[in-house]
Order: sequence, then structure tokens, then C-alpha cells
Amino acid sequence: MNRSLGTLARAGLGIAVSVVALYLVLRSVDLARAWEVLRSAAPGWIAVMLLLVLLDVSARGLRWQWLLRPIAHVPYRRVLGYTFMGYLANNVLPARLGELVRSHALGQGEGLSRTTVLGTVVVERVIDTAIVVGIAAVSILVLSVRGVLASAVLLGFAFVGLLVVALAVGVAAHRLPGMRRITAFAERWPRVVELARRLREGLSVAGRPSTVAGAAAIGLVAWSASIGTFLVGGQALGIELSLSQAALLSSGVSLATIVPSGPGYLGTFELTAASIAGLFGVGSDAGFALAVLVHAAIVVVTSVGGLVAFLRLRGRTGDAPSGTRNEGPSTDGPS
Repeated sequence: MNRSLGTLARAGLGIAVSVVALYLVLRSVDLARAWEVLRSAAPGWIAVMLLLVLLDVSARGLRWQWLLRPIAHVPYRRVLGYTFMGYLANNVLPARLGELVRSHALGQGEGLSRTTVLGTVVVERVIDTAIVVGIAAVSILVLSVRGVLASAVLLGFAFVGLLVVALAVGVAAHRLPGMRRITAFAERWPRVVELARRLREGLSVAGRPSTVAGAAAIGLVAWSASIGTFLVGGQALGIELSLSQAALLSSGVSLATIVPSGPGYLGTFELTAASIAGLFGVGSDAGFALAVLVHAAIVVVTSVGGLVAFLRLRGRTGDAPSGTRNEGPSTDGPS
């Protein structure tokens, strides 16, 4: 009951944030002019955008498989499918609930603990946040951006620091002073102890330097494709963006989506992208059109890929396939 109430509260907050963001961005845009800009988009560049989004998601699927390797071998094709399913869920559910959906789907489909799988997703998020804050920081320095955006990046650095500390504590919690007493007390609730153990097993991949380094390298490939999507989206609309400007757009939008929002980050994506584009002298109508075009490309690719993956993987059960380590029945929940 408490978990359901928490999920509903998070979803409600996300939808409210999206409504406010949409109001803020739409009140400064002439929709008729923005539509005219969108109508001028070059089909060839749009096709390149779609390919870049596909490359982005494909790299993220490979990164997740890399993080899962110390726990179990899951074929890349299936990991990519679960990744697409998570994106599809994010497109229709608020507050980034797709992260829970893909953890649940992979755990159930591959016969792994869903809580352990969620632990690898947490590690992935920490690595991803560190990369995106780094990209934003370099872009701000190159472009000499000041003001609210620069302050937000500084807060991002602090947030990454807290995430790293929290992750380190999660990985090494069983070695900390006083943990024996805490564990002995917690043994009154065996299910809680088991969930904590399984989560720590997923988080423990962060204690492998080669695993983290590989995940970071693959993450850079994904972010290069993401930056390219904004760069090519600008070309499609006749908006000339530099590499640094496209990098700031991509990283800035990603940082904004950390805040819970409605399905598909609707509103927060457009408001952030249009606001950042305005820093480069792009008009509000053209900036909004760019945000809509890039967002639409992402939603189309991830939705189609998610539907295809769902149709291909829906028949899978909790039985672990050959070559995958089965850790027993997944009786824990998806969170």
C-alpha cells in the first residue's frame, strides 16, 4: 500500500511538473510560426536523426549488458529489447517509471532477481549522470555561459558527488562499523534483509574498475549520438549549431529529465531545449520547433522499438535460458 501511494504521488508530481513546463514554454511561442519552421524540415536530415537515436539506444543497451556481465550472461539482442521496453514505458508513464519496468522485465524474463537487476540500473544511472554533468560543464566553459544554467551544472556536480558516495556506501555497507548489529536487528524481517542483499549484489558491479570503465566508454558513444541528434536536428530546420551548443542542448535536457515529469518528459524537454537554444540567439519559435523535432524523433524510435521488443519478448517467463545463471525464483518486487 505504501509503495503504491508513493508511486502515485511521484506520478502526480511528474504530471504537475509537465503541465507547468508546457504552460511556461507555450506562452512564449507562436505556434503557427513554429509549425511553419517544422514544415520546412529536410526529410534527409530527419532520417539521419532517426538513425542517430537508434545508435544512441543501441549503445545504451550494450552498456547495460556490460554491467550485467558480472552477474549473468544475457544476450545483447534481449538486453536491447528490455532497454527499448523501458523507453516505451517512459513514453507512456510519468516520473521515469520505465526504469522499474525494464528491471522487472529483464529479471522476470531471464530468471534473475529483479532487485539485483535494479541495482545495475542504479549504477548505470550514476555513470550516466556523471558523464552528462561533465559534458555540460565542458560545454559551458567553451561557450562562456553564465547564470542559472551554470549554477545548475554546479549543483549537478554536487549531486553526482552525493550519488557516488551513496553508491559506495551501498556497495560496502556490509563492511561498515556497526553493520553486524544493524543486520542482527533487521533479521526480524528476513524479506527486507534478502532484498538488501540482492540490491547490493547489483550495486557491487560498481566495485569492478574494468566494468565501470567499459560502461563509461560505451556511454560516451551513446552521448555522442545524442549530441549528434541535436546537431542534425538543427541542420534539418536550417539552424546552425556548433558542436558545443548541441552538446549543451543534449546534456541540459538530460539534466532536466532527472526531475520527475509526465509521460515522455513532455513539457520539461521542450522548455529546457527552447530555453538553452535561446542562449545561442535562436528565436523562441525556432527553438521550440527544434525541441519538438528532436523529441518526436526520440519518441518514435523508442516507441516502435519498444513495441517490437514487447511482441518478441512477451512470451518469456522467469525460466533462465541456457547460459544464464539462475539465482532461484524472483519473489522480490520490481522496486
